[in-house]
Amino acid sequence: MSTDDKFENSAEKLGGQAKEGLGKLTGDKEVEAEGKVQQAGAEVKQKIEDAKDTARGALRGLQREGED
Repeated sequence: MSTDDKFENSAEKLGGQAKEGLGKLTGDKEVEAEGKVQQAGAEVKQKIEDAKDTARGALRGLQREGED
């Protein structure tokens, strides 16, 4: 996962947390829910990127074994 992707996912999650907090503070359930959805989306993106990294690492390991 690139540093840009990590930063983008973290920023999106923080934005969602802020939105959720604002919704709680103002009593706006819709904004609060939007913040929760935004956070969940960022977490899903993070999990997908982690899975890609794991698959790339496994592939590299298999390639190295084939070289031996």
